[in-house]
Amino acid sequence: METEAAPTRHSRVDRQAFIDAIPLLIPAVPFGFVLGLAMTKSEMPLWAAWLSSPLVFAGAAQLTMVTLAGTASLWAIISAVLVINSRHVMYSAALASMFRAQPRWFRWVGPFMLIDQVFALAMLRSDREPDSFRRYYVTTMVLFATTWNVAVPLGMVIGPIIPEAWRLDFAPVVMFTGLALFAIKRVPAGIAALVGGSVSLLAAGLSDRLGILVGAVCGLVAGAIAEQRITALTIQREVDQ
Repeated sequence: METEAAPTRHSRVDRQAFIDAIPLLIPAVPFGFVLGLAMTKSEMPLWAAWLSSPLVFAGAAQLTMVTLAGTASLWAIISAVLVINSRHVMYSAALASMFRAQPRWFRWVGPFMLIDQVFALAMLRSDREPDSFRRYYVTTMVLFATTWNVAVPLGMVIGPIIPEAWRLDFAPVVMFTGLALFAIKRVPAGIAALVGGSVSLLAAGLSDRLGILVGAVCGLVAGAIAEQRITALTIQREVDQ
């Protein structure tokens, strides 16, 4: 009986991962199209731009890289990409406890696939058993990696013939807005998102996309302060009662 129960449980996790991923997977497709189209207009060799999808696998960083190619120095491009991807350090710290109980192969492969959507979904399952969490994580990362590496080449081929009136350039904004709303479950997270987004917008003029990093840091600080204040008020309320 035990040997039959395990596959059923794993299958249930797989289906749930697929269901959870759909709302975040759909807007990633037009974003991939936008990136593919940007690659065809970039100064970067087309083959090198295409290779960034399987090798870098980070939409915002890829879009920055192909956009700056030919207009900025190599070090400026590298700095911009590193600044944009600095948020993944925070992602890794948040998931560190869940990765410690995983086999070595997963600890190597998992972080490479740790994009924004996978992180948001993985945090929803942070309370699962190690094998259940791993199955969920692998399912989501395969879904997003496959979709992304199909959408980008299609954008390279089909993008140039799509009518300008369709205005697919709004796709990245839609995707990240939906991701933020999907991830916000508590007041401190909402405050962090609001402050981070506002500061990033105000600091958008900083060189090498530093406004994103400044906004991220301000958002984290605001969220941490809000968390402390809410916790203190909750404790005080319980004491008063």
